[in-house]
Amino acid sequence: MTSFDASPPLNVWRALLALAVVFVMLATTGWTALRTHRETTALQASLTKWEHGSVHGLQLPDPQASPALLTRFFVSLTPQDRDRLAHRYPLAVGNMNGAPVELRYRANHIALEQQRRVEKKRMHDPRLTAAGQQDAGRRMHRYEALMTKGRQILSFDPDGDGRVAEVFGDLPRAQRISVIVPGVDTDLLTFQKTNRQYTAPVGMARALHKAEHAASPGTRTAVIAWADYTAPSGLGVDAATGTAAELGAVRLNALLRALPGEAPVSMFCHSYGSVLCGVAAHGMPARVADIAVAASPGMRVEKAADLGTSVRVWAMRDATDWIQDVPYLELGGLGHGADPVSSSFGARVLSAQDALGHAGYFEPGTDSLRNLADIGVGEYGAVTCAHDDDGCRADLSGTSTAGRA
Repeated sequence: MTSFDASPPLNVWRALLALAVVFVMLATTGWTALRTHRETTALQASLTKWEHGSVHGLQLPDPQASPALLTRFFVSLTPQDRDRLAHRYPLAVGNMNGAPVELRYRANHIALEQQRRVEKKRMHDPRLTAAGQQDAGRRMHRYEALMTKGRQILSFDPDGDGRVAEVFGDLPRAQRISVIVPGVDTDLLTFQKTNRQYTAPVGMARALHKAEHAASPGTRTAVIAWADYTAPSGLGVDAATGTAAELGAVRLNALLRALPGEAPVSMFCHSYGSVLCGVAAHGMPARVADIAVAASPGMRVEKAADLGTSVRVWAMRDATDWIQDVPYLELGGLGHGADPVSSSFGARVLSAQDALGHAGYFEPGTDSLRNLADIGVGEYGAVTCAHDDDGCRADLSGTSTAGRA
């Protein structure tokens, strides 16, 4: 199929076709297919318990308070007090922006062990169907994997399909921080894959962290595999609207505002994750230096200048990626706006050679991964542009890089 730069009649036809498909889905599934409301979750229960808790007779602070206030609170405690809170309110502390990173890792390990026990019991619950028992087994094994020694789980929510974020590297001491925001069908069970490992957040983050070290061995880097939002399931209604992105953007910016230190942050947003990053862009803290999108269906704006941020915006798309055939427009809340790799959008367009289609941008040995790693360590002059020119490197002279002598 032709890209969105084709003639107007074809554009109109494709737009009408896309809308017709969506309206048929809405007519058969109803708007309630977007999300169903759930009752009190394990995380909410832990937060409620925290809100009624105390330490040394003093009420605990609001868990939604500013990260700075919460940081000061935890600093005022003894190590024993902090450890006691992590054991008493593991999900609350493990997801609390402002809590010390190492304490969050410890709290989430405790929460994972608690949930592992729950799922182990469910595996043998006669009230469940065979499919339900099998699902419990899959979740239990995922929890066990996340508890493996050395893994650094920054956030964890077992409710629904599950949310999780993991850190690779030393986050508090990092000189550069990268955050990977994945797309549709990302949840607890798809967070890590054995087959096609680089298509899942854990594989993406590990590959990027290794590539960043190769690009700048002297730079201390940390990479966050951030699957801490409720991603759309499949390519249905959720994926065609910005609802999940808007909710996820609030969570993403809360994380970014709570990151330790002052290291520059680069965002790497894949597929629907780029929709989320586009929505979040205007609220990102000043330390965010780059937003790089790959396989993007749009960022819900017509131009990079409309994102409401001064960060560098990068985009890439492999020539074999099917995403190029989606209608790049937005009508009545459906669709995600202009094509980020189009010349009119205004992003810096990077080479994605050898990226292996829609899900292969973090595959080792590809231009796409090398380019993302160079951005992650601030080596902007080393990136390869998409059009065999220096266009994506324009106006970058004088930009500082980290970790190089």
